[in-house]
Amino acid sequence: MVIALDLKQGPPAAGRKSSFQQRKPSLIGLSRAALAARLGEIGIPEKQRRMRASQLWSWIYQRGTTAFDDMTNISKSLRAELNAAFTLERPQIVTEQVSEDGTRKWLFRFPAQAPGEAPADIETVYIPESDRGTLCVSSQVGCTLTCSFCHTGTQTLVRNLTAEEILAQILTARDRIGDWPNANRPDDGASIPEGERAITNIVMMGMGEPLYNFENVKDALLTASDGEGVSLSKRRITLSTSGVVPMIGRTGDEIGVMLAISLHAVRDDLRNELVPLNKKYPIKGLLEACRSYPGLSNAKRITFEYVMLKGVNDALSDAKELVRLLSGIPSKINLIPFNPWPGTRYECSDWEQIERFADIVNRAGYASPVRTPRGRDIMAACGQLKSASERMPAWKKRELAFGVAERAAGL
Repeated sequence: MVIALDLKQGPPAAGRKSSFQQRKPSLIGLSRAALAARLGEIGIPEKQRRMRASQLWSWIYQRGTTAFDDMTNISKSLRAELNAAFTLERPQIVTEQVSEDGTRKWLFRFPAQAPGEAPADIETVYIPESDRGTLCVSSQVGCTLTCSFCHTGTQTLVRNLTAEEILAQILTARDRIGDWPNANRPDDGASIPEGERAITNIVMMGMGEPLYNFENVKDALLTASDGEGVSLSKRRITLSTSGVVPMIGRTGDEIGVMLAISLHAVRDDLRNELVPLNKKYPIKGLLEACRSYPGLSNAKRITFEYVMLKGVNDALSDAKELVRLLSGIPSKINLIPFNPWPGTRYECSDWEQIERFADIVNRAGYASPVRTPRGRDIMAACGQLKSASERMPAWKKRELAFGVAERAAGL
């Protein structure tokens, strides 16, 4: 049974015009130094800023507080000043869907950032399993890439998400599943599957190419992995990229999380079709960047994602070439049964063929789990995410997509 909760307020997203309103700056997503600087703007003495920033950090990220009035170790007068100057608001939840397998998908709406801009809608997915709870987080509204098998790739890039908006997905998901200390689970009328766990893992595998939004993703993930922040181990955070080669080394050096590569083909001609970014960064250069990934070891392997497309990339000769290409790279190979979406020309490989493919990879010594599709009934599975944020004029989207992507990547 699929449960869909429509939590939106106001008119539907389709046809919405800009609703830009000047809002108070949020304290979510700021580094400690930036947070202290914000406190200086409202007159907090310099000698108090570090201590006050630490208090706020704890309330925001360890306790999930959404109101300054609830911060009981801060004076009432200061709480009033904070409330007048700043916000901790969450995104609007437009819809929440609960799959028959327990997967949850949210459509979040973030406010417009500038006059003439429409609100931004993105999707975030929570996948409960017996040994973990994984949150799939988006980094962009839409995507700069046009991977032919991916539903998100059919949506033009609207803009990058800020560090605040990336972290807000994590905080709001924790709100909805009751994942804060002493929190009660929400009485929202949706059945929460038995055995559902807290969020133990984060994967940057939602909408967008994270390495085309490097600085905001970096700031968000450093807070997520901070021992006094969201406090997730970097070994439980995975960033997935389609292969923005110049940014891979920086990811290891400056963020230090686990790396996943959306590979999907073993020949440049085919990968050019499936993952057009390959025309700029071919397989050879991509794998060279992987071999030199900072901290790479048998204990910190790279995951190579390989979607199984019937009659396209699933030949046994492809499996043998995959093994050859990855030789010497500490890695895991994630075989992903293709998740169909309306209008796609691809089909999922037959299960028997997937098993034969996996057997070749396993015999070569690689862990090659076949990812169990989750949330297919609510379009929440890998490659199925797509929001409705395509409301600005086409010329504006093209201009923004080109400029934002190139500036963000520094290319």
